[in-house]
Amino acid sequence: DLFILGGGINGCGIARDAVGRGLSVTVAEKGDLAQGTSSASTKLFHGGLRYLEFFEFRLVREALEERETLLRAMPHISWPMRFVLPYSPEMRFESDTPTSRLLGRVMPWMRGRRPAWLIRLGLFLYDNLGGRKILPGTRRLDLSRDPLGQPLKPFSLAWEYSDCWVQDARLVVLNARDAERRGARILTRTRVTEARRVDDLWQVTTQGPQGTQLHLARALVNAGGPWVQDVIRNVAHLDSREGVRLVRGSHIVVPKLYDHDRCYFFQGTDGRIIFAIPYEQDFTLIGTTDMDHDGPPEAARCSDAERDYLCRFASQYFAQPVTADQVVWTYSGVRPLYNDGASSATAATRDYVLSLDAAGAPLLNVFGGKITTYRRLAESALAKLAPHFPKAGAAWTAGVALPGGDFPVDGVGALVDDLRARHPRLSARDALRLVRTHGTEAALILSDPPGHDFGAGLTEAELRWFATREFATCAEDVLWRRTKLGLRMDGAQQQAVQDWFEA
Repeated sequence: DLFILGGGINGCGIARDAVGRGLSVTVAEKGDLAQGTSSASTKLFHGGLRYLEFFEFRLVREALEERETLLRAMPHISWPMRFVLPYSPEMRFESDTPTSRLLGRVMPWMRGRRPAWLIRLGLFLYDNLGGRKILPGTRRLDLSRDPLGQPLKPFSLAWEYSDCWVQDARLVVLNARDAERRGARILTRTRVTEARRVDDLWQVTTQGPQGTQLHLARALVNAGGPWVQDVIRNVAHLDSREGVRLVRGSHIVVPKLYDHDRCYFFQGTDGRIIFAIPYEQDFTLIGTTDMDHDGPPEAARCSDAERDYLCRFASQYFAQPVTADQVVWTYSGVRPLYNDGASSATAATRDYVLSLDAAGAPLLNVFGGKITTYRRLAESALAKLAPHFPKAGAAWTAGVALPGGDFPVDGVGALVDDLRARHPRLSARDALRLVRTHGTEAALILSDPPGHDFGAGLTEAELRWFATREFATCAEDVLWRRTKLGLRMDGAQQQAVQDWFEA
């Protein structure tokens, strides 16, 4: 029924939804699952507080509603976080948002400022737009007295609000696994070389580990992400005036800058915002930038200028400067934002656009989107295709657990304790990592003999799980997407993982 081109979050999310409605589905991904944009996010399930400045209320409301829906379905790879937003009345911002323009007309003496009442109004909307039930609301802080102010330069006023963390690449893999379990075919390392309409079907040619194959499908879904426009023109050979704006978002990772579990939301004088987030137990993640990207999406790298920008930005807030020599890793992804003609990368819409070409066998092109709303995007995609599949079932994914997520939102501690009781030699650190990676399935991995220890807690039993259950075919898939253990392994250890795959 559906041939889906692209194994990122949108492609795998649509595949899971569609196969659960009774459709037959094949997904083709030219590299590894989540190898592009979907593993290079800021790792947040969030409504997008700053999108309120652009009056994107529908997008923010939908994302806020999804936070708690998704928390219930994947409490192992997603969890609540509290964000601290420091404020100073001396702050000035370069901003050309609809809110700043309105404020400049109504209160011209406030030009260049985000007044405290405006931020508090935004946080009130953020607390109430999405029907919040699990997450706590906003509270006011005095950072001159609160320990949360200790890592920072002198600030007094701040607010603390809720959003959620997600392990983005694992989210993609678990959607693909669940789709496969329900009957979908997931083809990785498989490039679509041509797609053309033949009578009332799509004839799709792929090149992959099984050689050249020909597929016939009633509908084609183009979830190519940054390559969506290339697919339309060079794979399907169609003309389209719709396109994407490629925006590069870069991040840096440094040894952890503070000991508590809160995140910081920093506002810059250039109108941008960045986050500083506790990362992988030992690090702090800082990002992101927003720059128009020229060139192939796969060539995206965090430039020295972006790295230095993030260091300077964070250093305006932290008491101890963040310097380039502290950076242990960088990553960069290209967001395929729908080209709405915005004046800057920051102002470009984060909303998704689904375009259906029904001049023959249907083609659904997916433009834009954000990781928080992937499930709603999938439902909208199936609604667009519904007239062509009248026997398809109803929407079903809300609240249905992903593999390993069949436990309560607050049940991580109990799972960790249970693992350690069954395996006394397992450290608390390794047990937490296993639960945060595999949820209830961690017990299945530990039920096998561990085999060789590759370092950083990675055993041969877990590596075999990634290879046989999660489509991993090389060390990079495991060390930088299924996990982030590459941050803790030296070159020899990483090579040993690659040698295992090649053997």
